[in-house]
Amino acid sequence: MESVLPPGIKREQFAALLADLQKAVGREFVFTDPQWELPAYNDAYLTTPAEMHQPSAAVAPANVEELQRVLEVARHYKAPLWTISTGKNFAYGGPAPRKAGYVVLDLKRMNRILEVNEKHGYAVVEPGVSYIDLYRHLRKIGSKLWVDCAAPGWGGVLPNMTEHGVGYTPYGDHVTMQCGMEVVLADGTVVHTGMGALPGSQTNHLYKYGFGPSVDGLFTQSNFGVVTKIGIWLMPEPPGYRPYMITFEKESDLHAITEALRPLKVNMLVPAVAMTVEMLWEAAVQVTRRDYYTGKGPIPDSVRKKMRKDLRIGAWNFYGALYGPPPMMDNTWEVIRDTFASIPGAKFYFDEDRSKDDVAWNYRKKLGAGIPNMTEYSLMNWIPNGAHIDFSPISPVTGVDATKQYELIRDRCNKAGFDYCGEFAVGWRDMHHIFCLTFDRNDPKEKARANKLFGELVDAAAAAGYGEYRTHIDFMDRIAGTYNWNDSALLRMHEKVKDAVDPSGILSPGKMGIWPKSMRKGRA
Repeated sequence: MESVLPPGIKREQFAALLADLQKAVGREFVFTDPQWELPAYNDAYLTTPAEMHQPSAAVAPANVEELQRVLEVARHYKAPLWTISTGKNFAYGGPAPRKAGYVVLDLKRMNRILEVNEKHGYAVVEPGVSYIDLYRHLRKIGSKLWVDCAAPGWGGVLPNMTEHGVGYTPYGDHVTMQCGMEVVLADGTVVHTGMGALPGSQTNHLYKYGFGPSVDGLFTQSNFGVVTKIGIWLMPEPPGYRPYMITFEKESDLHAITEALRPLKVNMLVPAVAMTVEMLWEAAVQVTRRDYYTGKGPIPDSVRKKMRKDLRIGAWNFYGALYGPPPMMDNTWEVIRDTFASIPGAKFYFDEDRSKDDVAWNYRKKLGAGIPNMTEYSLMNWIPNGAHIDFSPISPVTGVDATKQYELIRDRCNKAGFDYCGEFAVGWRDMHHIFCLTFDRNDPKEKARANKLFGELVDAAAAAGYGEYRTHIDFMDRIAGTYNWNDSALLRMHEKVKDAVDPSGILSPGKMGIWPKSMRKGRA
């Protein structure tokens, strides 16, 4: 792949830009080779040509001071930077920039765990700290605090929060659990949010809101600044942990499951993020499609029934966990069991009821205890050369909405020739529907079909009143365009903020559909 230039920058200017970046961070941390270095910043799961997202270079500062120097260089040349942390945001674009020619601002070297406060239950981390890093550190120091991790343990604690990610313990709402933030603005100003704005603050990571407007949220899913440090609340190890699984026989049971779950969740009898998982998700982490079916199109019902029988899973599989002293867990379980037992065919499992070799159960059990792992990436083995992009609409926690979304996605998915693979994650009063659109990354025709299907799903979901909470870089503008109430008043406000805090427009242009003034005509 040939080298590309940043938008609006000529070859001789680019050479000067690279030289200045090398002065800022050191020659070895500016990456320019299109054959050996820059492919690390490709998205392996693209459904569009890789040339659309090829970076011109990448730069990796080690600390805030080096970052400030990088920003100074970028402002001087008006060079667009695309900020990444661990670069593991796969299914949503991975480390690839929004447009070709951007310089990737890679924060992987800023990977310090700055503090673990056992008494108050929090950690302070930089962008490059993964869930695995934090977990190992806590074990090394003998901490009794639990990490709440995303399914792939190599993801970053800070960037998952800024992308509105969720986990699997009672601390699963990562934005809620963030407290205190350090941000470097485009002009190099370092800002501490909340209580951290008070010199010598004793409560920087204890009280989220500080004095005056709370601005932390402005720096999540945005391009208004570079987040370089966050406090994250960690769950103290409970006196007991008892994960469970409930399987349901019929596809139509989704309505009843969701209706039964809502009061349990609102009343905190199910304290963690609750997962209702369609059978294929649980099957695909342990078997492949060709183990059961070699035909074209979605797998038939007869094959699905055999898979369920072989793997002892249901058409839908509900995962939850009990936390606390054993008597409390016993009492809570009685309510949960009686509620779900009203659904005919429900079967109940604890750890002792599942095989020690049950891959799907084992990784769900680990996630509920805050143990990072990578098992879920076995989903990509479902088909040869497996890749995926995730479609993630939000809905109310009702049986009607769950069924409507499921059928809306399943029917279009099957019509396009893909298998439906999805799960519903129920938070406080919302439901994330995660549809894993899996395709052969080496088949151009299949990639094109996946891209077309994804766009159709965006439009169909918006027409039904469902918006996505997160998306792949190729669809950011399209989805931002669906949030268009009152002549897109929200987007216009975002643009005003962008123009105020980043007038040069250097930070991640186009992220979440937010473009600087100089590039708004170039939306795509």
